Amino acid sequence: SALTTKPQNQNPYAPFITSTLQQEGIRKLRMNSRQVMSVAQSLYQNGHITYMRTDSINLSTEAINAAKDVILKKYGKEYLPASPRVYKSKSKNTQEAHEAIRPVGSTFINPEKLKGSLSDVEYRLYDMIWKRTVASQMKSAKIEQTKLEISDNNYVFNAHGKTIIFPGF
Repeated sequence: SALTTKPQNQNPYAPFITSTLQQEGIRKLRMNSRQVMSVAQSLYQNGHITYMRTDSINLSTEAINAAKDVILKKYGKEYLPASPRVYKSKSKNTQEAHEAIRPVGSTFINPEKLKGSLSDVEYRLYDMIWKRTVASQMKSAKIEQTKLEISDNNYVFNAHGKTIIFPGF
């Protein structure tokens, strides 16, 4: 039998752009893309999130500082990377005028504080955007991948597992 382990980093995802917001809204909130955009439009019009039609994954300095603030207060400095994470867009014609979809302002309003003033779907979408934006500025998770191979000379059995060493984002 053979046992192998290897450390691995799992990085947080980039902040939302229109397409990734729709994908996650469909996957996590069981909405269709039109519903996701309609709810996002309402959050945008009511001043809760930045413009929801963007293909830029950039965050402004204001947003990075707001995320940093949340991370320090809620999780502690061991979850904050030494320098802010910068995401590079794969598409060439990205409009850099807009930034990624994120909560507005220089201080992100905690989703819980808005629960009473938002509809259920608005709250769930805002919560998802808030979490993704904050996570995008957190340290990577440290994971140890484990693989066990056992043989009885006729058959080989494989078992895979992973242990989280540091939860990170």
